[in-house]
Amino acid sequence: MFTMKYLHVICSLFAGSLHAFAPVAQVDPFSFLLQETDTIDSEDVIPVKLPMGDMFETRANLEAIATKANPSVAYWDPLKLADAEFWGQSNSATIGWIRHAEIKHGRVAMAAFVGYCVQSNFVFPWKETLAGAPHPEASLGPEAQWDAVPDLAKWQIIFLIGALEIYDECGGGTMPHYMRGRKPGQYPSFQVFRDNIHFVFDLYDPFGLNKNMSDEKREERLVMEINNGRLAMLGIFGFLSADTIPGSVPGLASIAKQYEGNPWW
Repeated sequence: MFTMKYLHVICSLFAGSLHAFAPVAQVDPFSFLLQETDTIDSEDVIPVKLPMGDMFETRANLEAIATKANPSVAYWDPLKLADAEFWGQSNSATIGWIRHAEIKHGRVAMAAFVGYCVQSNFVFPWKETLAGAPHPEASLGPEAQWDAVPDLAKWQIIFLIGALEIYDECGGGTMPHYMRGRKPGQYPSFQVFRDNIHFVFDLYDPFGLNKNMSDEKREERLVMEINNGRLAMLGIFGFLSADTIPGSVPGLASIAKQYEGNPWW
């Protein structure tokens, strides 16, 4: 019963996320704001219910955020990605995808950077497996520690990450897709999961400490998060380079732990 209910919830959410990549007409997302002289023939109207939000992204949003994040560089888009229309979608949908991707990768990089620093100095004292095997020693270094983790445990981690990714794409069953108006970087609440499976804390603000935060403060913290994420992406790749290519990062040469394996698995 538990398994069937879980599969039903996941499949229902996944089906909703397909709206994001369904072929759509290339129209301005604000075209529903008609001029006074515009008229509509009721016979030409086809009622379609789409999961749309109200936070459509524009190039102006990117330019404003870029200036706040780094006034010296400001807006810089040499590949003209902000002018593209990925997968036949609108430009606003493409910008939503780009912004969400950067914020997500920045968060992953921050977690990886902090995890690298912690794992290099400390590991959990309890057993790692039911068989009683301990966690790999900190002296091995993060890359070698990952190699020492049993394959089944690795797949459990990868499955959890995949489940979180699918839940994000589905908007938690209550929010529009980030290419359809959801605020980029906004991870959905686990309310649907709590209602149908069991209790679990939300990833963002699990105790509701920031629910009364002002919009100005939220925008300020978003810019801080973007900058920290960009720095973390450079930081974690710096660690990987120093460990796998001796001398490639002189500033880390004294603490790098040489690794000759494949850092991507």
